[in-house]
Amino acid sequence: MIGIVGGGIAGLSAAYRLQQQGYDVQVFEASDDLGGLAATYETDGDRIEKFYHHLSKSEETIVDLIEELGLGDDLRWPIGKNAYYVDGVVHPLDKPWEILAYPHMSVYDKFRLTMLTQEIDVRGGIPKFDTYERLEDFEDVPIREFLVEHTSRGVYENFFEPLLDAKFGSRKDDVSAAWLLGRIKFRGERDLLRGEPLGYLTGGFGQLVDALVDAVGEENITTGARVTDLDVEDGEVRSLTAEMAESEAEAAPAEADGGAQTETHDVESVVVAAMPNVLESLTGYECEVDFQGAVCALVTMEDQLTDTYWLNIGHDAPFGALVEHTNYIPPERYGGDHLLYVASYVQDYEEDLWQMDDDEIEELWMGHIEEMFPEWDRSQVKQFRLARNPRAAPVYERGYLDLVVPYDLSEEVADGVYYAGMASRAQYPERSLNGGIVAGYECADRISGRKRVVSPE
Repeated sequence: MIGIVGGGIAGLSAAYRLQQQGYDVQVFEASDDLGGLAATYETDGDRIEKFYHHLSKSEETIVDLIEELGLGDDLRWPIGKNAYYVDGVVHPLDKPWEILAYPHMSVYDKFRLTMLTQEIDVRGGIPKFDTYERLEDFEDVPIREFLVEHTSRGVYENFFEPLLDAKFGSRKDDVSAAWLLGRIKFRGERDLLRGEPLGYLTGGFGQLVDALVDAVGEENITTGARVTDLDVEDGEVRSLTAEMAESEAEAAPAEADGGAQTETHDVESVVVAAMPNVLESLTGYECEVDFQGAVCALVTMEDQLTDTYWLNIGHDAPFGALVEHTNYIPPERYGGDHLLYVASYVQDYEEDLWQMDDDEIEELWMGHIEEMFPEWDRSQVKQFRLARNPRAAPVYERGYLDLVVPYDLSEEVADGVYYAGMASRAQYPERSLNGGIVAGYECADRISGRKRVVSPE
């Protein structure tokens, strides 16, 4: 049997792939819910993710899996309208004429920004098309230094700096230029006349989690089961021990361990598809990747706030972005309600935002939205639901690729130990559902001995 630690997208994908290759698997998920960051809320219509999700055209592995699981007809690619809120005005920034009309950068700045997004290096006056091919060449380059040199100071100060403040806060100066270039490549295709098509599953990505659970089989998945130990003998993993929640312990025979109900399973291999702190607790492997927390609210409203899907905020707001989901997926899918995500990253758990309770955050955030949009009436809000995750995304600092955890940990830990969590290579340059699937597949293919290279190690 192959043991899978973690029932998120990566763990379920690893289990699915291993079963296709003829292995018996058992997934152990510590919480009561499957899906990880793709967990969902109920609405008056379709379920919706607790943390916003969409796909870019470059994410081919997840699209293939969606097709394979029979959900291809539910995958849509609507245009997600983007805009920038500056000085009380929402500036659309999708179409060429909207970008030209943006008043907070010069024509020269806009030209340099456009060239960078098209991956064209115009320094020296002669366009070069291969400068940005290798992300590794920019791993140790500070992002500010890169942007000032490859675009202009105006592009950095008037466009990127507020976005970096929102994304990385006090850590922005640690971030590498490779991350930014990777994001540009990651975003994929753009329709010059309409904007960027973004993928979404009708009914939400909870459908994908459900389909994976059905494919793997509920009998091969145990929730409320925290893996507490891996037994290694002669350099090979031999078994894992899981501590069971009370309901699970009652349903299966278990042995006492200091009062806790536990189960021990013999395993051929183990895939740790969880955060690196779980890997360290089980194996002692120390991961040096730093993570940031996220606080994300889903606001259910009677009417829309704006006509924009993704609104970046160009001032010192208590949140980083407003993502109005029902300007992307019609509100009719949610019983006619309008759904707005309000989100912020946290770099230090001593920050005020992380210490606030839900009511305090609601008052802070809704009050600021009222200041930004004086015509908006807070009485439109029907529900305010808040999700927090202490390790929502890595901090992509300089030298990040030297910090990622290998898929195969036979040299570092023991034969038969693999890693598919968020600190894997597949979750670079941005963490995503697609990256989770790729990481799960990479570990499964290494176990089977039939490795299919999806991304470099």
